Amino acid sequence: MSAEAWPQGVGRRIVESVDSTNAEAVRMAPTASGPVWILARRQTAGRGRRGRAWTDPEGNFAATLLMRPEEPPDRLALRSFVAALALHEALVALTGRAEVFALKWPNDVLLNGGKLAGILPETIATPGALHLAVGIGVNLRHAPAPESGAVPPVDLLSATGVALEPEDLLDRLAPAFARWEGRLRDYGFPPLRDAFLRQAARLGQPIVARTVSETHEGTFDGIDDRGALVLTTARGRIAVPAADVFLQPEARPCS
Repeated sequence: MSAEAWPQGVGRRIVESVDSTNAEAVRMAPTASGPVWILARRQTAGRGRRGRAWTDPEGNFAATLLMRPEEPPDRLALRSFVAALALHEALVALTGRAEVFALKWPNDVLLNGGKLAGILPETIATPGALHLAVGIGVNLRHAPAPESGAVPPVDLLSATGVALEPEDLLDRLAPAFARWEGRLRDYGFPPLRDAFLRQAARLGQPIVARTVSETHEGTFDGIDDRGALVLTTARGRIAVPAADVFLQPEARPCS
C-alpha cells in the first residue's frame, strides 16, 4: 500500500543517533514553532515508563512527537490512546495482519500476545507553554531480553516475517496520529475509548494492576471517561488512573 500524505504543518526530523528522542524533544521544545516528529535511527539511552531502560538496537523504531495541545493538563495523557490507536492502524496497514495485534492498557501494542511496542508520554514545561512529548518504541527487528513478570517482548520480523524500515513506519504513523488526534479534538474521548476497547487485550478477563503502593486483582471491565482502567474486584468496581498491568495466563479449554 502506498504511503499517505504527510500531515500538513507537522515537522519531520531524522537523526542518526541520539540519547533519547524524548530527551531531544525536551531540548527542542523552547524553540519549536509547531508539532514535529523526531526519529532516531539509533537511540543510546532510551527510557520506558517509570524510568525503566528501553533497549533499542539499530533497526528498531524510536520516535517522538513533540506537540503543544491547547487543553487542560489533565487531558494530555489521553495521547497515549491516540498513539496506540495510530500505531495499531499503521502496523495493520503495513503488514495486512489485523488479527495478530492487540492493545494493552494503557500504552502497549501486543503482537501474538507479546510486547511489540511501548508508548511514553511526558509533559515539558517551558516559559509560557506546556508541551507534550509522545515517545514510541517498536521492536521492528530485535526484541530485548524478557523481564521477570512482564509480558515477553517480541519483534515484528521474527513473528511475522515482515521487514519494515523505521522511516516507512513513521510515514504511516504520522498521518494516522493526525487523524486520531482530530477525532479526539472534534468528538472527545468516548469514540477513542470505544475504538481502543475493540482492540483491547483481555477485556472481560482477570488481570493484575500494580500501582506504586497497591496491587489490584480483578476483571478488566473497561476504561472510564478520563482514560482510567476499570476493574471489578472482590471489593467492588474501581477505577485505576495509572498502573502497570500484568496479564493472567489465558484459560485453555480442557482436552
